[in-house]
Amino acid sequence: MDEAQTPLDTSDDVEVRDVIDPATVRRAPRYKAFFWTGALVGIVLGLALSLYLVSSPSGAAMMKPGVYVTVLTAFVTMVTTLLAGLFAVIADRRSLRRP
Repeated sequence: MDEAQTPLDTSDDVEVRDVIDPATVRRAPRYKAFFWTGALVGIVLGLALSLYLVSSPSGAAMMKPGVYVTVLTAFVTMVTTLLAGLFAVIADRRSLRRP
């Protein structure tokens, strides 16, 4: 058999635990989880706030309350998602610090 057909030599395999030092593993946050959490919290808060404002006595004068509910919910969702992203960046920066 020539060199291209020989089976791979597995004697050089090493365990990952032997190569990686756990003290140097970086604990970075998962941005997707932060953004989804921020968006879900924003939807809940936005709907609660907008429905409260629409059902209040001052909200009776609104001609199209659905528009107000939609816009306020979208705005609150955007703000909470951006805040969640900011928290993720802060958590990421803190994971870089050395003790």
